[in-house]
Amino acid sequence: MRPYNIKITCSTSRLLEIRKFVSGVLESHNYPEIESHKLVLAVDEVCANLIIHSNDCNPSQHIELKVEYKEKESITFEIIDKGISFDMNQYQEPKLKELVNTKRKGGLGLMLVKRIMDKIEFKTEKNTNICRLVKLID
Repeated sequence: MRPYNIKITCSTSRLLEIRKFVSGVLESHNYPEIESHKLVLAVDEVCANLIIHSNDCNPSQHIELKVEYKEKESITFEIIDKGISFDMNQYQEPKLKELVNTKRKGGLGLMLVKRIMDKIEFKTEKNTNICRLVKLID
């Protein structure tokens, strides 16, 4: 199975391309529509975070998305960038009650991604960050 690839500049205006790309890949494999929307949301959230927080919306920087679809097994999304790395071990899931009480916007994205995906991995190799999201197929 060939992997699917897209590379975009680090601008939030390019997120629509990511969403369309992921939707197209999933649609080409007849992946269920509701589940497809969840995966698009999760990938979009991670890409948005990398564009905004790791790369400071710098259009001279890029993120690359690779999708590998293994029939009746798994879908793997690999998001690659060269921005500031993210340490998953430092992430503390926000308490919903606290978010509501402080009326804080944001902070729920990674929590949502963790609930949608079966596996999330962040690593840095040779100044390159790789986020791997895996969804198992029943």
